[in-house]
Amino acid sequence: MPSTLTSKGQTTVPKRVRERLGLKPGDRLEFLVQDDGTALMVPATLHVADLAGCLPPPKRRASLADMDRAIRRRAAQR
Repeated sequence: MPSTLTSKGQTTVPKRVRERLGLKPGDRLEFLVQDDGTALMVPATLHVADLAGCLPPPKRRASLADMDRAIRRRAAQR
């Protein structure tokens, strides 16, 4: 799928590519240049849903009062 480079170095990512990669306005892209001169474009934006399950469950639950106390304690240290 061809795309034209503008005088400002900008290009349009074809719609089929945006759809396939799930790209939305504001998403960031990363370009990786290979030793053979080819370039890869990969999404560099993580969506909140992509982060689900990446941390272990907490050892204990904290109430809102516990969180407020911890915030106040930390603020007092500054």
